[in-house]
Amino acid sequence: MTPPLADLLDTARVLALPMNTRFRGVDVREVVLFEGPQGWAEFSPFVEYPDAEAATWLAAAVDFAWNEQPAPLRTRIPVNATVPAVAAEDVAAVLARFDGCRTAKVKVAERGQRLADDIARVRAVRERMGPEGRVRIDANAGWNVDEAEHAVHALAEFDLEYVEQPCATVDELAELRRRVKHRGIPIAADESIRKAEDPLAVARARAADLIVIKAQPLGGIRRALDIVARAGLPAVVSSALDSAVGLAQGAALAASLPALDFDCGLGTASLFADDVADARPVGGTVPVTRVVPDATALARLEAPAARREWWLERLTRCHARLES
Repeated sequence: MTPPLADLLDTARVLALPMNTRFRGVDVREVVLFEGPQGWAEFSPFVEYPDAEAATWLAAAVDFAWNEQPAPLRTRIPVNATVPAVAAEDVAAVLARFDGCRTAKVKVAERGQRLADDIARVRAVRERMGPEGRVRIDANAGWNVDEAEHAVHALAEFDLEYVEQPCATVDELAELRRRVKHRGIPIAADESIRKAEDPLAVARARAADLIVIKAQPLGGIRRALDIVARAGLPAVVSSALDSAVGLAQGAALAASLPALDFDCGLGTASLFADDVADARPVGGTVPVTRVVPDATALARLEAPAARREWWLERLTRCHARLES
């Protein structure tokens, strides 16, 4: 059952969280937090997403705030560092914010940049992480098949753990996987899971070796666990550039997976200059716990009135979709 809209609006806080480094085209991350019987939850679909897609994010937030979640199987989650599409000389400063992380995910295929920029960035990460560190790359569907194949060959020397969403479509992922299979570099699907009408199409097409799952975009922890079970592929839990409250939901999802074979993308609190609580990794891990926002942080990070109105109108529209 969807709770009445008034119950969400009663505690809703619209926040603007500043970033240390521009990430995914964002300098300030806007989120809505509200409190239910089980605790605080986050609603933060990216601003360009239509209401039909954003309503799934709201369903996840409502579920986390109003319903008991699956029992956790672990109390701490190992996480990766996340390196935005920064210049190679800025890599060390970014990685220094991720205490104890043994894995780094590097953004590549940034619009306006070249493959040479990606190579320099990944090289800097590999040098900083050392031979024992794990390095994965994420193209956010930025390449076509030929570009992806060329990039994988160019970056293979850095001993990649996997390549995340190199191309946009399931067919492209399947073709690329066939072409680079001899390299032994796994292909991971992200957007082809969380933005797909059929998130299991990737598994049926054998287009990926593993899947990336996120609690908010998939409608909550239970639905994400169901997708993993039905896909039959290893899963990596990641965030959607969440606040500390949203990251707590991601940690609860990771804690509920039967197997956790990869470090998770839940250390992204280190990308924020300010947050409602300190969710940065310590010793390469984050705890599995509910987060209660700090009252002074809620006041300090409150979004301007016009943005608050925009977000609450969006929440209202998405709530109507859930009710219908």
